[in-house]
Amino acid sequence: MRILLYTGKGGVGKTSVAAATALRCAELGYRTIVVSTDSAHSLGDSLDLPLGPAPTTITDNLWAQELDVLDQTEQHLGSLKRYAASVLSMRGLERIVAEELTILPGLEELTSLIRVIQLYDEGKYDVVIMDCAPTGATLQLLTMPEAGRWYLQRLLPLEKRIFGLVRPMLRALTDQPLPEREIYEALEGLVEHLRRMQRLLSDREHSSARLVLNPEKMVIAETRRAYMYLSLYGYPVDALICNRLLPPEATGGYLSQWRSIQQEYRQAIDESFAPLPVLDVPLFEREVVGLEMLREMGRALFVDQDPAAVLYTGEEQRIVEEGEGYTLHVPLPLPSGKIQVNRLSSDELIVHIGNRKRRLSLPHTLAAMRIAEAGHEDSTLYIRFAPAAGSPQAENSAPAPLTPEGGSI
Repeated sequence: MRILLYTGKGGVGKTSVAAATALRCAELGYRTIVVSTDSAHSLGDSLDLPLGPAPTTITDNLWAQELDVLDQTEQHLGSLKRYAASVLSMRGLERIVAEELTILPGLEELTSLIRVIQLYDEGKYDVVIMDCAPTGATLQLLTMPEAGRWYLQRLLPLEKRIFGLVRPMLRALTDQPLPEREIYEALEGLVEHLRRMQRLLSDREHSSARLVLNPEKMVIAETRRAYMYLSLYGYPVDALICNRLLPPEATGGYLSQWRSIQQEYRQAIDESFAPLPVLDVPLFEREVVGLEMLREMGRALFVDQDPAAVLYTGEEQRIVEEGEGYTLHVPLPLPSGKIQVNRLSSDELIVHIGNRKRRLSLPHTLAAMRIAEAGHEDSTLYIRFAPAAGSPQAENSAPAPLTPEGGSI
């Protein structure tokens, strides 16, 4: 099974691209399902067909589904919600208010991703395509498996031991509902789902994230940040899709100016994400809605490529923790000339390689650190980050060889 996650800044056309990919996969004979995990569903609008929480047959080899996050949450975390609601209602809240307060931000979306595990276990499909929420929500969602699992694995055993010892005394002292065995079983099940989800989505043979963007300044900047965060958490990205490029025949004053601007930003996309492949999709003369237009988009997008294949198998951009700091590894195919790293701002670097340049957006963890060392080995640029001077981590870390913040390598 191949799992493809499509995300991007809101409004770039990721739902259309996800649906077009699914239709193209189905035409090539893959049993394919495309699932919307965005609470503001638009997959049915893109297919121009009504969809529901159960898989709906679209055409040969193709099914689509818009998840009901409330149903998913009840299915996986119903006992936890009911227990939390009972505690809140005992404190004087009306039951309906207590129910609403148990819906924690991100919890519903997390249960949507658990659907990936279900589909994988069912084994009914060759390709699962997830039409994810816009970039910010998706990144927050994809960080939850690691962060949530870390907390639950450390707190859950302690919680169980404490309640096992003091439960008889607490029952005599309070009429508050106490967590029962099923609550801990639900939490342990959630830990297992998180563990499997992270392992599956970080396996590049099974899963790939694909970032959809338009040739626009703000969109490119957000996509760089998204790529960096996906690298930080070990989720493989195998392609970018540059959507809505004006075709060559778009000429004449107004259109010529826009096409010139797009060409400039298209070059910036190559500079920011090489050696990842960038697949171009033209701005069509009609709105991409319905199977006919989605089929046209899919063929323009992949031409003679297999959309279910791993589109990039080379060295990946990654962030490795080393002692108190981190090392950022960036693949740079056959670089030549002097390499210079400059810090444009706390969260953005620019790397000059001869007459080429590469912009890098940093996650918050690295943005708060200083550049300790940089160099190049085996077609890979490495930049080591150390705790900033005066921070508690810096006082506990060994000194590292330094290069100037704006120096050459």
